[in-house]
Amino acid sequence: MRRIRRLAENNLRLQSGMVRPESRPKGDGMLRVTALRITAIALIVLFGVAPPTVCQNVSRAENERRIASLPEDQQTYERFRFWVSGLPANESGSGGQRSQIQQDTLFSRYATWLRDGGFTAANAEKQVALLKRRGAAENAEYWNRRLITERPQWYRSEPNAFLMEVVKGRKPGRALDVAMGQGRNAIWLAQQGWDTTGFDPADQAVAAARATAERLGLTIQTEIATMEEFEFGESRWDLIVLSYAGCSQLVRQVETALKPGGIVVVEAFHTDALKTLKIGGSLCGPGELPHAFQGLRALRYEEPVAQPDFAPRPVRVVRYAAEKPVP
Repeated sequence: MRRIRRLAENNLRLQSGMVRPESRPKGDGMLRVTALRITAIALIVLFGVAPPTVCQNVSRAENERRIASLPEDQQTYERFRFWVSGLPANESGSGGQRSQIQQDTLFSRYATWLRDGGFTAANAEKQVALLKRRGAAENAEYWNRRLITERPQWYRSEPNAFLMEVVKGRKPGRALDVAMGQGRNAIWLAQQGWDTTGFDPADQAVAAARATAERLGLTIQTEIATMEEFEFGESRWDLIVLSYAGCSQLVRQVETALKPGGIVVVEAFHTDALKTLKIGGSLCGPGELPHAFQGLRALRYEEPVAQPDFAPRPVRVVRYAAEKPVP
């Protein structure tokens, strides 16, 4: 129990902003940051899926003390999460998909941050290499802990209210729940008669979704995959759900994968939420979604202050629903 509480405490605090280093042991050499293409880092850097937390004044030195008892691999991953979650949304990648050059630049900055904080060049290079090698596994482990073991009481277990409102009265068809987690939206859609598929990299969360569906006598298709790995297809879905699963990063995939007459439903944090929360992902700028989905016809768009599905108090969110025109 003490370890679980410690992990929960760590993860609630690891995402505060960057701070100046407290000390700098000797170091030497230069870190070479090579081209990268890894799933978990893409989830954080490209798709911005780190969870929201209340802003806390946690220093870099305090963060190191908090993760000191964790295994080395996990320390490396949590240290990177601490750093990247402190970047502005337009620098961390949560506001849109980043190019390969921008990814390399981001990791070059991270390597510099490590060296400035006292790590030798060799150790910094080792940490970056570990992130590349273990990123996908660490990301899945993180979300398994977050969704299954720790699960803050303010994480919503019910289906997304905006989704229920938009879908009400529509003829069921084939639905896709992106980053499904424990399946709260996928299961509700199946209950409404939708032929539902969901995917997520967190295998334990997906297993929990399947178990719940079986207990309720429902059938859902699931896949353990990241956004890069999943095959969205072409004219395949009548409904695609992006519930706190990024912002406009999947425009091409969504517009291609929707059937004519199909809709996408999105809810995410507004960038205004950064004023009171540290949010590593699912951030949308003002008017970003209607501007991004040029191939769809907007049905609804709003930016209200409301209670998010994954935050302890009301903040500004973005809600968007759009339809693919029928030729």
